[in-house]
Amino acid sequence: MEFEHYSVMLNETIRELRIRPDGIYVDGTIGGAGHSLKICERLSERGRLFGFDQDDDAVAAASERLGEFKDRATVIRSNFRYMPEELMKRGITSVDGILLDLGVSSYQLDTAERGFSYRYDAPLDMRMDRTQGRTAADVVNTYAQEDLFHVIRDYGEERFAGRIARNICEARKEKPIGTTGELSEIVKYSIPAKNRISGGHPAKRTFQAIRIEVNSELKVLEDSLGKMIDMLSDGGRLCVITFHSLEDRIVKNIFRKNENPCTCPPEFPVCVCGKKPKGVCVNRRPIVPSEEEIRENIRSHSAKLRVFERRFSE
Repeated sequence: MEFEHYSVMLNETIRELRIRPDGIYVDGTIGGAGHSLKICERLSERGRLFGFDQDDDAVAAASERLGEFKDRATVIRSNFRYMPEELMKRGITSVDGILLDLGVSSYQLDTAERGFSYRYDAPLDMRMDRTQGRTAADVVNTYAQEDLFHVIRDYGEERFAGRIARNICEARKEKPIGTTGELSEIVKYSIPAKNRISGGHPAKRTFQAIRIEVNSELKVLEDSLGKMIDMLSDGGRLCVITFHSLEDRIVKNIFRKNENPCTCPPEFPVCVCGKKPKGVCVNRRPIVPSEEEIRENIRSHSAKLRVFERRFSE
């Protein structure tokens, strides 16, 4: 299957990056290289793009798609959490813009054997990096009931997390849960019929939660954003596209913390903690897809784009 991925808010993201022809830019989730291709088209021979992805299929697809720009584009097979170290190896200490398009790609969802989707019956996998050991099957079959409950409740915001976790543990006593179809049926059985009428597929939130746990998505995001801000040159921008409230909350809070890091009590007349702002949140409200884009790609309906601009203190 060809690596296809709709580049969400492509025009808005390129606009907010404010690309300089001779600048250095990083796509931390290069996927099918939709955003990266548009960046490369705006770069001069002196400009550079570095693209990261932990999915080997994405790396292969992006490398092929950016073939005509091989003089200015470098694709790196790695998680964006290692961005500072990987760029340092290549002599890069600061960049003019960084993009993160979070979540799971259309290719990953639509490739049945990757085990991301409840729409296909396939082995429970969900690894974005298939060299890592832990799979969705490991989470479902080895986590204690209490741990499963917390994963499904906290990462899926699922109100029936307790029932789902309990029924998973009951089912695996008979035999290990090995496929997406088996897990989907357990989740469906766990949710009262009246609550399955609205809100999409009943397994949607549970599958999201387990995927996040398998790939440590929220921890990686939380640990990485501050380091990315530190890598930006003066006026450089970090653009992050999120697809659910958990991601968006992390981005919003870290951006605000870097804009206003002061920890002094409100009653203090002047700041004495010495913590200086690193920049500003460009958009107080997130940028969202147009109605036209949502009609073209329904998966973009929950997307939000937030932008942080680095500013050095004078």
